[in-house]
Amino acid sequence: MARQSKRLTARQVATLKTPGWHADGDGLYLRIDTRGVRRWVFVFRRGTKRSEMGLGPAASIGLADARAAAERARETLRQGVDPIGERRTARAIDGLETFGAFADRYIDDHSAAWKNDKHIAQWRMTLQVHAAPLRLKVLAEIGTQDVLEVLKPLWAGKPETASRLRGRIERVLDAAKAAGLREGENPARWRGHLSHLLSKPKKLTRGHQKAMVASDVPVLMAKLRARSDVSARALEFTILTATRTGEVICALADEFDLHAAIWKIPSDRTKTGKELRIALVPRACEIVRELWPVEGGGFIFRRPAHGVRPPRKRDAPAYLSNAAMYELLKGLYGQAYTVHGFRSTFRDWVGDKTDYPRELAEHALGHIVGDESENAYRRGDALERRRAMMQAWERYCLGTSARGPNTGRGRKARTAQKPG
Repeated sequence: MARQSKRLTARQVATLKTPGWHADGDGLYLRIDTRGVRRWVFVFRRGTKRSEMGLGPAASIGLADARAAAERARETLRQGVDPIGERRTARAIDGLETFGAFADRYIDDHSAAWKNDKHIAQWRMTLQVHAAPLRLKVLAEIGTQDVLEVLKPLWAGKPETASRLRGRIERVLDAAKAAGLREGENPARWRGHLSHLLSKPKKLTRGHQKAMVASDVPVLMAKLRARSDVSARALEFTILTATRTGEVICALADEFDLHAAIWKIPSDRTKTGKELRIALVPRACEIVRELWPVEGGGFIFRRPAHGVRPPRKRDAPAYLSNAAMYELLKGLYGQAYTVHGFRSTFRDWVGDKTDYPRELAEHALGHIVGDESENAYRRGDALERRRAMMQAWERYCLGTSARGPNTGRGRKARTAQKPG
């Protein structure tokens, strides 16, 4: 039988606490020591010699990045080269500091002050993948043509990625100069330098998300309830909770307390970086109960299987695709609306058709309300007041509002029973 690969899940990586070696497969391990320090390790053999190659801390390197790093090491082995020796070469050529080694150290030194693990992973990815031609170059020898070689392939097709990459290269080279490892002007500087050699970066024109008017929502909700697919349940749930796509599709069973009708979205999945409590309306609780995993844990909105084997890559996530709800909406209305636009729909409904205060709606949307000083003294999140507002929104969406949504009075919360 073939050895199983990709055994770990992102959830396991985040929650495993048992000291030891936890195998992902193909030589990749999550190692947890007795102090709780968690690191990625790639184990391999060259001839009869067994070697261990550290890939970095799990706190800042996610499962996907660790797998990518292990695959790069395996490719190096297939070429007959020792990946550890190659990395030593990358760190020092003739005793001189290379861009790759210094960039990695720069990220390690600054990551504690950065916003979240995703931001750190983006830095590592861009400077390891997109800036790969620079990594083996000695810092003191990097010039304008070296930087252009990295930026030009991305400049027209991926302007945002290219612009961020340029800025990160500039910061690394500035730090190298401050450390006495290079001299002269920064070849990645934009103003007065690369601005003369590259076209002006295109600005993103996202604009406002296309939103449905509130009066059309009950018709859509009736269409969704007539369907049986997971995408319809997910979109219905997203509208009723006024949450974001990423918060919904990655929702795990252990985040829900259906007795209290509360969903706790962890801080690493919210835009503010803080835990968000959602007051669940009765229909939202029904959807969660309907889709509750048979095994009692895992994702609520799971990617549907087709036949014996799902038509997806082996490393594709088990949760619903982030495009699934949009594709469903597109099938019903063309490109008239976006899923994120329903947050605007909810906000307009609160402002135009109810007497609920603006701050309550902002809380429900997971926005930061007030300045830093004000929030330092505010401990509550107005959960029960938000519950009444969300129940009024549910009645409006389902077309069951008897007294109208602007009464400021919600139904008494119905007790939700947790499955199993």
